Amino acid sequence: MRIEPSDDVIGAAISDVNLAAPLTDADFARIEAAFNNHAVVVFREQHLEEAQLVAFARCFGEVERIFLTQYSHPRHPEIMLVSNIQENGRDIGHADAGRVWHTDMSYTARPPRATLLYALEVPVENGVALGDTHFASAAAAHDSPPVETQRRIAGLRAIHQVAGRRARTGTGKQDQAQRLEQPAVEHPVVRTHPHTRRKCLYVSKGECEGIVGMPKEEALALIDELADRIVESRFCHTHRWRVRDLLMWDNCAVQHVASFDYRWPRHRRLMQRVTVGGSVPA
Repeated sequence: MRIEPSDDVIGAAISDVNLAAPLTDADFARIEAAFNNHAVVVFREQHLEEAQLVAFARCFGEVERIFLTQYSHPRHPEIMLVSNIQENGRDIGHADAGRVWHTDMSYTARPPRATLLYALEVPVENGVALGDTHFASAAAAHDSPPVETQRRIAGLRAIHQVAGRRARTGTGKQDQAQRLEQPAVEHPVVRTHPHTRRKCLYVSKGECEGIVGMPKEEALALIDELADRIVESRFCHTHRWRVRDLLMWDNCAVQHVASFDYRWPRHRRLMQRVTVGGSVPA
């Protein structure tokens, strides 16, 4: 097994490993260490059945099911389909996933540790793969502000709501009734990574609606300032998809956004997504 870090502050490629077969304890320990260190890892050329994908995810913790059950795999409810493919005029999967910078399911009391996305169909135009996914290091961003800013945000708690500000962009509009049923939660603005102990900024413009005890206008200005810092180019890494890529990212350490430079029916995109449960942010 080879682990090759990217040239960016996050990201690594792991090769010469077959995730369809059981891993030795030593191999899994190397993979987990690489995941914790690099926050975004890709395994190329994996040939996984659904049960094998779920089994690998379970090595990292309990596999979760999201509330958008209409996008679940028909035989494996732990898997959510992320796809622009339509059948009988309806999306077979979540076609709108990742349109704004965010960290997965921050609006839950125990946000997932990891998300795994497995590429079955990748849109292509003139031989070039479309639909890149971009990542930004919330850990590197935390270390960059002036000391006075770090002192100002220490101890603050942000309010996360899935039907929050991103809804006003039109994102997730087709699922808005389900989103409105999800309660708001509070999480630290500065979160300590449960494995590396690094400090990470844990706010986004999409979900964060305010800061506890702070006037709304002031809170939104601070959220936007911190969110913009996270996604500065010096903290970013781009994944360019290939069929049979298994991409995995750390939802405490990074944020991500998808590229929507493809269109149905000219282009087809089909991914299988699994999320691994995490801890209460602290």
